[in-house]
Amino acid sequence: MDRFILLMLACILAGFALIKVPIAGTFLAGLEPITNLIGILAIVIFSLVLIFKGLMALLGK
Repeated sequence: MDRFILLMLACILAGFALIKVPIAGTFLAGLEPITNLIGILAIVIFSLVLIFKGLMALLGK
């Protein structure tokens, strides 16, 4: 399997981890909206890249 694809999947998993990490009650609790936004953006952006790469592979480019 291509390492680029595995890297994209790892980035998507990291985005899910940022969304799910419990930081309430810590000194980072104020940053929770920022970590959620970064996690959502990571999931969306890297998923779109994977979809684009898949379409390019199907079309033979």
